[in-house]
Amino acid sequence: MLSEKLLAALNEQINLEFYSSYVYLAMSAYFDGERLEGFAGWMRTRSQEEWGHGMKIMSHVLDRGGKVSLQAIEAPPGGWRSPLNAVQDALAHERKVTKSINDLYALSMAAKDYPAQVMLQWFVTEQVEEENTVGLAAHKLEVIGKDRTALLMLDGQAGVMGAEGAE
Repeated sequence: MLSEKLLAALNEQINLEFYSSYVYLAMSAYFDGERLEGFAGWMRTRSQEEWGHGMKIMSHVLDRGGKVSLQAIEAPPGGWRSPLNAVQDALAHERKVTKSINDLYALSMAAKDYPAQVMLQWFVTEQVEEENTVGLAAHKLEVIGKDRTALLMLDGQAGVMGAEGAE
């Protein structure tokens, strides 16, 4: 049985994951507006993944007899100045999610909630991958600077990442 404290934290994480989906959807719209279809597709795929993460935690709560308490999802940011700025924001957001997952894992350890630890271990591993992928994209955008040709080439690579993630 889930402790009240862990249940509340899991419900907060569900909200954060759904918010993450909105953040990446907003970034997808930004990239579409910039005519960077590869980045737009990559962010749409990320949005779908984050929605799936929220559903995964929701299923865990329900499987354990807990009550899911959905809250309003905050409006996502916007107004990015450049592709680099958007991807840097994505990296900062992933770091926030990592901290939240780590805090949840620590809470599950303190509660000796082994099923939650097993479920959360998947998220701990996932966050390493997420931060690495987004961090690499931010680094590449920093390296290319204002080189539009290089940006278009990187956009093509982002499109491949989005297509691979959709499979």
